[in-house]
Amino acid sequence: MFFMGISAGLPLILVFTTLSVWLRDVGVSRTAIGFFSWVALTYGFKFLWSPLVDRLQLPGPLSRLGRRRSWVLLAIAGVIAGLIGMALTDPKSDLWQMALFAFIVAFSSATQDIALDAFRIESAPDRMQGATAGAYQAGYMLAVKIVGGALALYLAEYIDWGTAYAAMAAFMLIGVVTILIRPEPVAARTEATDELLAKIQAAAGLRGGRQTALTRIATWFSTAVIGPFTEFFTRNGSWTLLILLLIAVYRLSDITLGVMAGPFYIDLGFSKTDIANATKLFGLFAAIGGALFGGFVVARIGVLPALMAAALTVIATNLLFGFMALIQTDSFWLLTAIVSADSIAAGMAGSAFIAYLSSLTNIQYTATQYALLTSIMLLPGKLVAGFSGVVVDAAGYVLFFAYASVLGAPAVILILVLARLERRGVIRRKRESAHPPETGPEPAADSPKSVPGTS
Repeated sequence: MFFMGISAGLPLILVFTTLSVWLRDVGVSRTAIGFFSWVALTYGFKFLWSPLVDRLQLPGPLSRLGRRRSWVLLAIAGVIAGLIGMALTDPKSDLWQMALFAFIVAFSSATQDIALDAFRIESAPDRMQGATAGAYQAGYMLAVKIVGGALALYLAEYIDWGTAYAAMAAFMLIGVVTILIRPEPVAARTEATDELLAKIQAAAGLRGGRQTALTRIATWFSTAVIGPFTEFFTRNGSWTLLILLLIAVYRLSDITLGVMAGPFYIDLGFSKTDIANATKLFGLFAAIGGALFGGFVVARIGVLPALMAAALTVIATNLLFGFMALIQTDSFWLLTAIVSADSIAAGMAGSAFIAYLSSLTNIQYTATQYALLTSIMLLPGKLVAGFSGVVVDAAGYVLFFAYASVLGAPAVILILVLARLERRGVIRRKRESAHPPETGPEPAADSPKSVPGTS
């Protein structure tokens, strides 16, 4: 799972923070950079094609790899092609062409996420989901901090940006090798889900009778699209909207801050080497430590308490950036300390949130339901983050970081409400599993056994 995390994290950082540094480095305005971040909205709409990835077996030689692995391989090919296109484009003279290739990277990366998330969740039993989430998140952070972060910035500083992005395309081969040597997970079926699907198809008049091409398409649509969404809303009942609201607002704060982090460092006068050393090298160990610690916290105290601790930590570290903007310092060591604290918070939040989202999926519809949940998480964050450059240009960095911190408050309130409902037994997150129970001590009710742990 560690190497799969690298494959997932690398393309995202290259169309997000690293790209923001590139654009600011060549003189693109902060407002334009903020709007440019909307390229990453592609991740928020991946639920639209997730049923295709979840249910469609790719034809030809790829079919021998299995459904999950074949989609991952195809998606990585798209990421590599898009990165090469970005490497050959000058954003100063053709910003629209850069946006097009960045979109190709984002679309392919989002498709990879759909297949990888399903592969990860289906490959491990319930009680191992917290551990696999930590390993996946650690690899993800290595890609974000070192490969797509520090290494890309070093190459840009001492050679050029085109060479940096071409090298990143080559690093995506890590994902190719990993997915080729890992076995395809066993497809899962559950009796309760099959019964629900039968009811949907019966209501639509698709069971029995002559099967025409149209009815076969309708049957596939009911299985791949209607089934996953109906099952999710049926299982969670009237509290579904509250759960979805928490998912929508949980990452608002750090996603909004992330768009302007790179331009902020450039505007304070830090070189690309300084940024690489402080935010990527030192930040790597903090981020990986935070991710692994987050997985440990989930196992010890449960998902919702871990979510709460991480949310409060993210709010606090965002305010530290505001302090740095207030005193207008170019101290490398202060930057390193603040970024390290922020990386620990991000790692904790990532592992806890992955565990929470995984606990909400049905094993038979893993890819579609997980894509829906991550889309709900990303869409509000990316939409709001697109205006971050406008906020900075209008109010300055100090008020911007305070604004980013306030965006984290709704998540704290919703976690408190959901935790109370779970204690009363009103909401249950335990998913149906394809894996048999393992022997050993029985974990607590809110442990990775019932809370499996995610581009």
